[in-house]
Amino acid sequence: MSPVIWIVLGIIVLLVLTVIVSYNRFVSQKNLIRDSWANIDTELRRRYDLIPNLVETVKGYASHEREVFEEVTRARSVAAGATGTPAQQAAAEGPLVAALGKLFAVAEAYPDLKANQNFLALQAELSNTEDRLQTSRRFYNANVRDYNRRVQSFPSVVIARSFGFEQAEFFEVDESIREAGAPQVNFGSGPAVSFGGGATPESGGSTTPPAAPPPPPATP
Repeated sequence: MSPVIWIVLGIIVLLVLTVIVSYNRFVSQKNLIRDSWANIDTELRRRYDLIPNLVETVKGYASHEREVFEEVTRARSVAAGATGTPAQQAAAEGPLVAALGKLFAVAEAYPDLKANQNFLALQAELSNTEDRLQTSRRFYNANVRDYNRRVQSFPSVVIARSFGFEQAEFFEVDESIREAGAPQVNFGSGPAVSFGGGATPESGGSTTPPAAPPPPPATP
């Protein structure tokens, strides 16, 4: 064979290997996104399981707040029944986040409730669940961002279009919830509880409250 033929064959082999490597990487990234979404779903289900007991505990001290309890229950039912895309799931989570904020605002008005051991245990478990949920959300969104970047970039975009790899969806709370700020509750010595994802997938965000203003100077 002439050197030209060997060169052509080498180029063809290189192109085939590039396609195979790029395709396999897309498959791995899709699987990673799927697995990281499963982690989010696990934490969401844990949150849904905690909410009924939390509502019943608060109801024992503030039974007249029926509208709040009904709103939380209704929002939980909608969110738990959402089985669509990450964007659709996030849209269902927004009202639940807002309703939970109202529930904890009610609890804030009852000192005896805030000292109730069952409530404190539920609060601690929900706080841990929220922490794990936000960690899982950031991990999922980071994987989606890396995958989408490859889907849009050359030359991997050629492989993506050829084999039907489409952009994945981020998991974000509704913009109105984000702009209003994530509800935060801190019952003295108990662990703080925060809801929602008040950060973009690119930044990861921060829910640290602003520092308290300095005390006024003492009068002479």
